[in-house]
Amino acid sequence: MGKATGFKEFARQTPGTEKPEERVKHYREFTKPLAAEDLSKQGARCMDCGIPFCHQGCPVNNIIPDWNDLVYRDRWAEAIAVLHSTNNFPEFTGRICPAPCEASCTLNLEDSPVAIKTIEHAVIERAFADGLVKPEPAKTRTGKNVAVIGAGPAGMAAAQQLARAGHGVVLYEKNAQPGGLLRYGIPDFKLEKTIIERRVAQMQAEGVEFRTNAHVGVTVPVSELHGYDAVVLSGGSEKPRDLPVPGRQLGGIHFAMDFLTQQNRRVSGEPVKGADILATAKKVVVIGGGDTGADCVGTSNRQGAASVTQIEIMPRPPEKEDKLATWPHWPNKLRSSTSHDEGCERRWSVSTVEAVGKDGHVTHLKCVEVDAKFQPVPGTEFTLEADLVLLAMGFVHPVHEGLVDGLGLDKDGRGNVKADTVKYQTSNPKVFAAGDIRRGQSLVVWAIREGRQCARAVDEFLMGTSDLPR
Repeated sequence: MGKATGFKEFARQTPGTEKPEERVKHYREFTKPLAAEDLSKQGARCMDCGIPFCHQGCPVNNIIPDWNDLVYRDRWAEAIAVLHSTNNFPEFTGRICPAPCEASCTLNLEDSPVAIKTIEHAVIERAFADGLVKPEPAKTRTGKNVAVIGAGPAGMAAAQQLARAGHGVVLYEKNAQPGGLLRYGIPDFKLEKTIIERRVAQMQAEGVEFRTNAHVGVTVPVSELHGYDAVVLSGGSEKPRDLPVPGRQLGGIHFAMDFLTQQNRRVSGEPVKGADILATAKKVVVIGGGDTGADCVGTSNRQGAASVTQIEIMPRPPEKEDKLATWPHWPNKLRSSTSHDEGCERRWSVSTVEAVGKDGHVTHLKCVEVDAKFQPVPGTEFTLEADLVLLAMGFVHPVHEGLVDGLGLDKDGRGNVKADTVKYQTSNPKVFAAGDIRRGQSLVVWAIREGRQCARAVDEFLMGTSDLPR
C-alpha cells in the first residue's frame, strides 16, 4: 500500500490550526487543511506492513490501507467509495474521533503513525465538494416499517442503512434538530452543524422521515411504537454522574452538558432553555479530565472566563507510553486538546471534598490530593476559587424514565438496556438497542458501528436474511 519507501521519504504531517488567541474569538472550526500534494505524500506513508493493525484499532473496520493508497494515487472517487463501504459518516469521525487506528499503526512504534484521520477527513470533504455524495434510495420497498428512537450517530447510521434496505424508517428525536450529542454536545469549533445538516438532507432524500421535538415516552406515548414492525433504541447515555459532596446545591454548579448545550443552541440560533450558564469573567473549575471537560475549557475561554482550571481524580498519565507493553492497543498517555492550548491549568489526583459558597452561590471548592487508591493524602488539602463549577465526570447510564421503563426492558448491571452484539435484541424481541443506550458512554465511531450492525440485525429479523454489510 502507498509507496514502498514513502514512510522513509515523507514525515508525518497534520493540518495546522488558527492561533489560539484568534480562534477563541469565534466558534467556527479552525483547522487548516493540507494541500492535495501533501495529502498524497501522507497516503504514500502507509507501508506494506503485512498485517494492517489499523483495522483492529478502528471500531468500524475502515479499510484504511486501501483508501490511503487511492489518495496517494489521486483516485479520490474510488477512495470515498471504499471509505463509505464501512463508515456512513466519515465527516464526523474525521473531525472528532480520537483515532485509535493511528495508535494501532505500525509506524506508531516510532511515534509517527500515518495521518489516517487527516486523510479520512480530506476524502469525505473532497467527495462533497466534487458532488460524489448522493442519495442512495432503495430500488425496491419491503413494506416493513421501523421506528428509530434517537437521532444521534447510532440512530442516523441505523436509519440510513435500514432505508437503503428498503424499509420505511421514522427517526424520532426529542430535540428540535437531529444529531444528538453531535449537535448539542460537541462544540461548533470542533464540528460545525452544517456538517450534520448536509447528511440529514441526503438521508431525507433516501426516504428517512425525521420527527423532531418528539420525545418518546414524554411527549409521544410509548404505545405509538406498537404499530411498527421493529423498533431501534439509539438514545444516549444521558444520566450524568453527580458530585455527592456538601454544598452541591449551591448556585453556579452545573452539569457540563447543560453548559455545552446552551452554547450550541446560542450558536445555532435556537432558544436557550433555562437560566443562562455563562463563564464570562468567572473563575471556572471543570471537574473531569476527559473530552467533555476539554470542551468545557474551550467554551469557557470563548465566553471570556477570568480563569479556567481542570481537575481530575485519576493520576497524571505518562508523557509517553511503553510501546512494547501497549502497542497496538489504545495506550494510557497524556493527551492535550486544542482547548488546553487556549489556556487552562490542569491538576491530577485531585478529589473535591466540599463546595463553599456565599449568599447561595459557590465561591470555593475544598479539595485534596489522593493516592493510587483514591484515598485522601493527609496534608495536601487546598482550596480553589470558583464562580462556576462544571461537572464533566461522565455518564452512568441512559435515562430510564419514560421510554426504557415504558417498554419494560431488561437492563444490565450498569443500568444500560440489555442486548447483545450479535442480534442487538432486547428482552422484547421486536425492540433492538444500539450505541450508548446499550454499551454506555462511548465514542462516536462506536455509535456508528453499532448502528450499522444493529440495522443488519433488524433487516435479518424482518426479512430472514440481509444484504447489508456487517
